Amino acid sequence: MKASQSEPPLASQARATKYSTLSTLLARIKKDKYLLLLCLPGLVYFLIFKYLPMWGVLLAFKNYQPFIGFFGSEWVGFDNFRQFFQDPVFFRLVRNTLLLGLYDMVFFFPAPIILALLLNEIRKSFYKRLIQSLIYVPHFISMVIVASISYLLLTTEGGAVNEMVYGLTGEKMEFLTSEEWFRPLIITQSLWKEMGWGTIIFLAALAGVDQEQYEAAIVDGANRFRQVWHITLPAIRGTIIVLLILRMGNFLDRGFEQVLLMSNALNRPVAEVFDTYVYTLGITQGAFSYSTAVGLFKAIIGIILVFTSNYLAKRAGHSGIF
Repeated sequence: MKASQSEPPLASQARATKYSTLSTLLARIKKDKYLLLLCLPGLVYFLIFKYLPMWGVLLAFKNYQPFIGFFGSEWVGFDNFRQFFQDPVFFRLVRNTLLLGLYDMVFFFPAPIILALLLNEIRKSFYKRLIQSLIYVPHFISMVIVASISYLLLTTEGGAVNEMVYGLTGEKMEFLTSEEWFRPLIITQSLWKEMGWGTIIFLAALAGVDQEQYEAAIVDGANRFRQVWHITLPAIRGTIIVLLILRMGNFLDRGFEQVLLMSNALNRPVAEVFDTYVYTLGITQGAFSYSTAVGLFKAIIGIILVFTSNYLAKRAGHSGIF
C-alpha cells in the first residue's frame, strides 16, 4: 500500500521534469532560430549525401543482380563477408593497407607538427608568410599532376632523377616498378603535397599559447628547445590528440586516386589496397555486393579504431572528441 501511494507523486514529478526539459528546449530553439537556420544547409547536405546513401550498404548482404533490382535480389546474409575472409587476397590487402597506414602515422602525421614548430620560430613575418605560401601551394595541385611529375622525374627513360643516379652509379633505379620503392614513393608524395597544408591547424593552436610562459622560461634560463618541449608541445597537446583520433578513422583509407595512379602490373602485389580492390571488383567487374561487403568491412574497422583511440585518450586524461 505504501509503495502504491508513493507512485503518483513520483510519476507527477517525472512528468513535470519532462515538461520542464521540453519547454527549455523549445525556448532555446526559439531563441537561436536564426543560428539554427544557418546550420540547415549543412544538415541537409549530410542527410542527402551521407545518411540516405547508407541504405546502400544492404547490398553487402544481398546477391545483387541489376536486372532484378535491389528488392528483388536474393538475400544471402554474411556469405559475401565469408567469401572475402576466405579469399587469399584478404591477407595481402590487410598487409598492404596496414603497412601504408603505419608509414603514414610514423612519417606523415608528425611532419606538419614539426614544420609548424619550425615556422613558429621564424621571427620575421615576411619570411614566415612567404614560406607558408610556398608550402601551401602543392595542396592545390591535382594528384594526377603529382603522379605525372613523379613519372617524369623517376622514369628510366630520361627521368631527371634516374639520369643523376646513372651518372653517379652507372645504373638506373626502377623507382616506378619496384615493390621496394612503392611505399616510400607514396609517403614522399603525401609529404610534399599535404605537409604544408596540415600545418594550418597547428599554427592556429600555437598562436594561442600564452607568451608570458616563454618570458618566464627565459628568466629561468630555458633555451629554445626546453621552451618548445615544456611549453609549446603541452599547449597544443589537445589539438594533436584530437587530430590523431580523427586520423585513426582514416587509417585504412590510403588515398584511392594516388595508389591507383602509381600502381602497375609489376608493383601490384604491394600496391593493391582495400580501395583499389573495391574499385576493381565493383566498377570494372560488376561485383557490386561483394565490393560493398569489402567497403563495409573497412568502414567498420575505421569506426572501431576511432572509438578505441578516443577511449585510450580519455583513459590517459585527455578530453577526446566525444
